[in-house]
Amino acid sequence: MRLGATLAHLSDAPPYPVAGWARRLAGAGFAHLWAPEIIGRGRLVPDPFVALAVAAGATDGVGLSTGTVQVPLHHPAELAHRMLSLQAVCGDRLALGVSPGSTRDDYAALDRDHRTRFRTFDENVVRLRELLERGGDADARLADAPTARPPLLLGSWGANVEKAARSFDGWLASGYRTTPDEMVDALGRYRAAGGGGGRAVAYALPVPAGADLGRLRDDLARYADAGFDDAVVVIGPGGPDPDGVRALLP
Repeated sequence: MRLGATLAHLSDAPPYPVAGWARRLAGAGFAHLWAPEIIGRGRLVPDPFVALAVAAGATDGVGLSTGTVQVPLHHPAELAHRMLSLQAVCGDRLALGVSPGSTRDDYAALDRDHRTRFRTFDENVVRLRELLERGGDADARLADAPTARPPLLLGSWGANVEKAARSFDGWLASGYRTTPDEMVDALGRYRAAGGGGGRAVAYALPVPAGADLGRLRDDLARYADAGFDDAVVVIGPGGPDPDGVRALLP
């Protein structure tokens, strides 16, 4: 199992040292760096496309991923253009975590309908996939057809675990407000539904200041034994040194 880390929660106030933090995490040996989309929650978290573009220029080799872009908040052509732009910067290092989203405040900030987010996600992701694969469709010509589409990883729970197995290249299992038991049980559902070859990620495991690293080590070992391909930690402001966190997973 590979260990990654997020580029969010870098400090208490801007300017955020995205490039320096990306280099610090890559230098500590984290295999991939992730950036979430958090919009209307009262504290600025840098836009994932901005953060990952900065990280791409500051690092070599390390994977770069969104985690997650809330698809219903965007027009699919606008979102595809941003994703294709990021792919042009990141190359084959890029993976795209996408989701319907869950937080009402993000939807309210952009005047989007939170209640219909699952239906809108299903509708928009069909067009988004075509735009990413072909560079355009009948209504929009955004770019020449890419040589390859970045992997699409679905971040969601409930029945969408099986959807991730059937229709996406991988699944993000959020460790926020979930237990290791729930994570491992859901992984079994994902694999049983046909996700045997997909990338399963134990995502957004919180590591705040004063975190119990012994417990985190045990959780990481359990996720690895269960068959997760990746785990991603969120080292909070004032949290433990990245080298110490990275050393928890041999």
